[in-house]
Amino acid sequence: MEIALILVVIAVIFIARSIKVVPQQNAWVKERLGKYAGTLSPGLNFLVPFVDKVAYKHSLKEIPLDVPSQVCITRDNTQLQVDGILYFQVTDPMRASYGSSNYIMAVTQLAQTSLRSVIGKLELDKTFEERDIINAQIVQAIDEAALNWGVKVLRYEIKDLTPPKEILHAMQAQITAEREKRALIAASEGRRQEQINIATGEREAFIARSEGEKQAAINKAQGEATAIMTLASASAQAIERVATAIRQPGGEQAVQLKVAEKAVEAYGKLAQDATTTLIVPSNMSEVSTLIASAMKMVQVERKS
Repeated sequence: MEIALILVVIAVIFIARSIKVVPQQNAWVKERLGKYAGTLSPGLNFLVPFVDKVAYKHSLKEIPLDVPSQVCITRDNTQLQVDGILYFQVTDPMRASYGSSNYIMAVTQLAQTSLRSVIGKLELDKTFEERDIINAQIVQAIDEAALNWGVKVLRYEIKDLTPPKEILHAMQAQITAEREKRALIAASEGRRQEQINIATGEREAFIARSEGEKQAAINKAQGEATAIMTLASASAQAIERVATAIRQPGGEQAVQLKVAEKAVEAYGKLAQDATTTLIVPSNMSEVSTLIASAMKMVQVERKS
């Protein structure tokens, strides 16, 4: 009974050492008598008990690695505290097992040295402006060396850039001065634009007024010209009608009668004026003499 129990225990141990189930996105390195014998893929795998063993276990997932912060010196001799994070992935389990005793530490140290080298080539202001360039250069530098470790560096991101307090105060003062400068420029541009708008408005208003006065003068001149032409046309028509009437039978008698009436009116007006001397014809029965006298009196009246 005891022998059967021992055999069962031995069988369980053999089965446990010979059957290995590898999880998804993992790779286990197998050694046979201390020598690399292959990589176990995800799923069910069989080993030779007491001959084969699983020496290393690697995750094939993307691994974020927090790179410790460090002080870097920029090109203009300014200290800068830099903190970043590195993303990498194991692509060759065999190289990751035998290429380096600790590939995580190796990647971390290489990231720090590469970061110091890249920062040292840039001035302080450029380090804040060219983060993408810094990240790309660090990834390129690490990736070339990490090939021997079976590791693929995917990207590097700078989490924080912290200059000394004195530099921070100077940068803040510079930013404040720059903002005040932009505010003054904006205010002056606003005043300039306001003056331009006022001048433009006054010019347009003056032009509009002058155009209005010009049109009013034109309209007035046209109205006066029209009135003169209408009056002249009416006078011409009246003269033409009078001339036509005179040529009719009895026209001359009507004119003489009208002149006589005017002569009588003129005598009446002159008689009221004591300063006027009247010359009365001796023979008032003669119509022609009366008309001639009346015509002279009318001329005298017109002159006065």
